[in-house]
Amino acid sequence: MSNPFNIDQELKKQAKEQPVMSNLVRTRIDATLESLPESPSQLNSEQAQRPRRVNKGLRRTAAAAVAAGVLGVTVFASGFVSPAMADSLRNIPLVGSLFSSIEADIGLRTAGNEGLTTPVNSSFAYQDVKFKVLETVYDGTRAAFLVHVTAPNLNQGMYDNGKDIVKLSSGVDNVFLDINGFSPDGGLFYSSAGANEPDTLLFEQVIPTDHKGEFPDQFDAKVKLTLQGLDHEFELTVPFTKSTTDTYKVQPDTVMENDLFTATVTKAEVTPITTRLTAAIGLNGKETLTAKEKEQLQDIRFAIYDDQGRQLTALSGEGIYEDNQWKWESIYATTARDVKYLVVKPFEVKDDFTEEVKDNQFIQGMEMKIQLQ
Repeated sequence: MSNPFNIDQELKKQAKEQPVMSNLVRTRIDATLESLPESPSQLNSEQAQRPRRVNKGLRRTAAAAVAAGVLGVTVFASGFVSPAMADSLRNIPLVGSLFSSIEADIGLRTAGNEGLTTPVNSSFAYQDVKFKVLETVYDGTRAAFLVHVTAPNLNQGMYDNGKDIVKLSSGVDNVFLDINGFSPDGGLFYSSAGANEPDTLLFEQVIPTDHKGEFPDQFDAKVKLTLQGLDHEFELTVPFTKSTTDTYKVQPDTVMENDLFTATVTKAEVTPITTRLTAAIGLNGKETLTAKEKEQLQDIRFAIYDDQGRQLTALSGEGIYEDNQWKWESIYATTARDVKYLVVKPFEVKDDFTEEVKDNQFIQGMEMKIQLQ
């Protein structure tokens, strides 16, 4: 009879012989397997050395998580998943966070990797279509959540709306967000969660600066949307809990000028997830701007680099003209949790403001250092 405590080795062997699964599933399974003891004696030894002050509820939860991980390995490795079993498996919490797999946003990856997300398990169904809210993250500046979609005409992120086959994100329409009766301007941004989770959508909402005081640390948002081909409006209730406390808020009023321009950084707000910058640039010697001068300033944006020289990914922004200045508020993905300072560099846009800026795009002599701590 085989040793039952060597089941992890057998499962590893079986998994290698089966079709490739997603990187996200593989990472979570490997983490679970590595946490299993090699033998009963090792298990007993570890238990003897472990402090006695352990909450029983937590111990039961940990055991359930390992059991769920082993079940996941067995089912995925065998290649057999019935519809009923598949639905049940989706309700078993896996190791880690789906936000950890968001390739395009290092800020959300940080939230997933450092436990700054909140798991949610609520579903909203109509006929045979289901929207399931999986996780949320809220840092006071940005609220984001992940929704898994199940539908018979949805396959690997491609949705058949009855007229055409489109990406799932293109099949979603009429998206509205309501938070205690307030609907932020600009709408709710949404996109695919990435190649590893093609049937999951990422939704994001930037909290406007002039309404931040109205948002408590905990709130429920109502999200309404439709799906092409269905005469039905889905309404999702999405709970948010603020998960960050280490926020840097500075008002440096840093000014830099050259022969042509004067640039100012008036405010920076940095969480481990999101960076918000308020800055302005104007033409020297001008009290008002002509249409041509406005167009010239409108092509200028602000690139941000952290204390390690990494460029922060620009996510969104909006600007207004005021007197002789172009004022711009930008949202970026924070690169690391404990950044000591930021370097702000005005540049001329070539493609769009999210581009990786080349040296010949920077406006010379306008670099500004913003100390955070």
